[in-house]
Amino acid sequence: MDCDRCGADAVMHAAYSGAHLCERHLSRSVEKRVRRRIREDDLIGADATPDDPETWVIGLSGGKDSVVLTEILAETFGEDPRIELVALSIHEGIEGYRDESLAASEELTADLDIAHEVVGYEEEFGVRMDDVVEDDPENMAPCAYCGVFRRDLLEDYAEQLGADKLLTGHNLDDEAQTALMNFLEGDVKQVAKHFDASIGGFEDRAESEAFVPRAKPLRDIPEKEVALYAHLNDLPAHITECPHASEAYRGEIQELLLKLEENHPGTRHSIMAGYEELAELASDAYDDGDEATALGECERCGSTTSGDVCRKCRLLASMEAV
Repeated sequence: MDCDRCGADAVMHAAYSGAHLCERHLSRSVEKRVRRRIREDDLIGADATPDDPETWVIGLSGGKDSVVLTEILAETFGEDPRIELVALSIHEGIEGYRDESLAASEELTADLDIAHEVVGYEEEFGVRMDDVVEDDPENMAPCAYCGVFRRDLLEDYAEQLGADKLLTGHNLDDEAQTALMNFLEGDVKQVAKHFDASIGGFEDRAESEAFVPRAKPLRDIPEKEVALYAHLNDLPAHITECPHASEAYRGEIQELLLKLEENHPGTRHSIMAGYEELAELASDAYDDGDEATALGECERCGSTTSGDVCRKCRLLASMEAV
């Protein structure tokens, strides 16, 4: 097949749009959509200036999504005096896995000349994910523990680094899966939280001073296109699944969406278009200020929580009791 734009050999056919794109035009297409999302979500604050720049902290795991996000952000804003980029990597303590992805992260940030911070579960919490998986005091999937610990560290260190925004590499497949899971679980309040936490435009979200605002500039890009972009641009991405990855329900949703997309191209885009509109309505319905007043500080670590002790500290206490 030939590229629809220039006639060169196509490297991809996007069934949802019908487009055949060569290496150069695929890369341009991905970059264009990421930059459009940044504009549409109003990521650059109106008060960001060279004298008072915004700090964007990027959650950089070393996997394809976060590597592609970091590359595009650095190419777009590396010379923009209004924006300061800082990459933040988390070492979970997984033998033979995270060290390689951290090496990829270090190579990338050195090439791009952006600041890179690394923090670890063992240094911060006194636990390693390998040990958590072995002990499993709560009889949960490994991802359930890891998600809590990771979110806590990303939030804590983003705040310590003076972040105005925390950017993560969630792609279209990730977000469509989350949207469908929220629908199937009937969790309307979680839909509202999703909008205000990370997918709503910054001018449309309910304001909260409790957390660093998040953004997902890759959320219009299908996972396969992110992977192809990383490959074609020879980025140092560590494309290997975590050995402890186990999210059975999300896995079922992933398979369902892939089948729907195969039979009905454009399904993921349609889900997100409708979901974001409904999520904004849900956000407006739940924006009564009750939750903000209910949040307090964890009596053990000081993190923001709705109870006396945060989820992270409860899990760590379970580990200590083993």
